[in-house]
Amino acid sequence: MRIDKFLKLARLVKRRSAAQEMIELGAVRLDGRACKSSAEVREGGVLEVAYMNRVLKVRVLCSDEALLKRPGTVAWETLGERPVAPDRNPWEDG
Repeated sequence: MRIDKFLKLARLVKRRSAAQEMIELGAVRLDGRACKSSAEVREGGVLEVAYMNRVLKVRVLCSDEALLKRPGTVAWETLGERPVAPDRNPWEDG
């Protein structure tokens, strides 16, 4: 499944267009690398999503579109979360 669609269906972002914009700006990483909206998400993959003041790191548990559309499906598990100052690059250490 495309990463932009996964972010929307997994409820990590509200709209697919917002997911595409975040990806284009470099606020989303797949398995430690910058990616494009068309990148394929697979079960076991690790996503990092930089929001305004935090970076959320998750492991993909389900990448099946039909299952993600069903209520109650668990799409991801949290691996970690760290705060980031809004004026800092979320991918820089320190």
